[in-house]
Amino acid sequence: MSISSIFIANRGEIAVRIIRAARELGLRTVQAVSAADGDMLAARLADAVAPVGPAHATKSYLNQEAVVRAAVESGCDAVHPGYGFLSENADFAQKVEEAGLVFIGPRPDTIRQMGDKARARREAQAAGVPTVPGTEGVVVELDTARAEAARIGYPVMIKAAAGGGGRGIRVARDEAELSTQFPQASGEARAAFGDGGLYLERFIDRVRHIEVQVLGDGTRAVHLYERECSLQRRRQKVWEEAPAACLSPEQRAALCASAVRLAERVGYRGAGTLEYLFDETTGEFFFIEMNTRIQVEHPVTEMVTGIDLVRAMIRIAMGETLMYRQDDIVLSGHAIEARICAEDPAADFRPSPGTVSTLAVPGGLGVRFDTLLYAGYTVPPFYDSLLGKLIAHDESRAAAIIRLDRALGELTIEGLPTTAPLHRALAVDPAVKAGAVHTRWLETWLAGAPLAGPSTGPASPIIATSA
Repeated sequence: MSISSIFIANRGEIAVRIIRAARELGLRTVQAVSAADGDMLAARLADAVAPVGPAHATKSYLNQEAVVRAAVESGCDAVHPGYGFLSENADFAQKVEEAGLVFIGPRPDTIRQMGDKARARREAQAAGVPTVPGTEGVVVELDTARAEAARIGYPVMIKAAAGGGGRGIRVARDEAELSTQFPQASGEARAAFGDGGLYLERFIDRVRHIEVQVLGDGTRAVHLYERECSLQRRRQKVWEEAPAACLSPEQRAALCASAVRLAERVGYRGAGTLEYLFDETTGEFFFIEMNTRIQVEHPVTEMVTGIDLVRAMIRIAMGETLMYRQDDIVLSGHAIEARICAEDPAADFRPSPGTVSTLAVPGGLGVRFDTLLYAGYTVPPFYDSLLGKLIAHDESRAAAIIRLDRALGELTIEGLPTTAPLHRALAVDPAVKAGAVHTRWLETWLAGAPLAGPSTGPASPIIATSA
């Protein structure tokens, strides 16, 4: 199908990323803008802008009717949703298609199928993909939750059936905690996603978070290997790497093959990510969910494979069959991404919107900075705090860490606090350099508490380094 003009239904650094990919394909871009975003970098780079509402996202970027109307009135052929906002909203994807536009992403029914974690779990099991022991469907009643938890065995994780991003998640270590936390998790899920349905699964302690990048054309799929995202704070990713250094070649092959099986089973179209928990002690991996969109951390995969994922998404949406065979995709070196956010790590990560007075971007071989910033830009207080992603690529993980540390030393963002000092401290931490981390390691490190086992390291130096 023909696409000549893309409407970007997002903002920030991902909007800039999409504009650049579209321009390289010779496509016109129209940038959605809220009342707070008229001077953002994406608005400056796009061929045209289209207002979608007031500053608050609920009245602009999350307003489905306003976004679709703006896309149609701007003369676009297609809509790219980026990540966040409406990117995994099946109703929005359907409205885009009903308006005669191409949705650059999976089909609406695929988003519904894989966005419901209970349904996705059933599909994974049918594809022979290992899943964490848990409920087979959505649990609504507390009595049912008690019975299921007794069957699974404590501790159990309570998770929202719809949505993600760490919202609506609780860990119950016994029946008393379950009785208190189940209704709390249901309420949070209903408030965040409009659906209070939950499911339970076994809680695996000291686990690693591994995810596999896939591309599909609706019939055939390939993987672009995996990323590790174990350094997290409040279940939000902070530092991401590709590939996962903790996997053996045999584990990598099995993990990635399972992702392709599941993507092909559901007829996946576009770029998607299958997330897994990896138990390093046992060598087991378990599928937990699929993100039916481009990921924040996609650049590390691009760096180690040389494949432009956003451009591939657009070409697939144009109706092209998958342009890669699995044998064409080869790992090269190691890449690490540091998320630079408008937060003050010396003040419990307090949000820090403000005006960028000075910006100096690092360069050199193997360094990339995907950002929404320019000198003089005022970061608004209404949206996610992500300012940019600093990516370093080199021939090995150790070399990539050294390169990242060098690039962080060159990065200058003046006018507001950022999380760059956090990443500088992580880059020189012995446990991080050794890869001896898990999904709860960073929070313990930030608290300055001693870390047991091979992850033992010094107390967090963030306060000292962020002045």
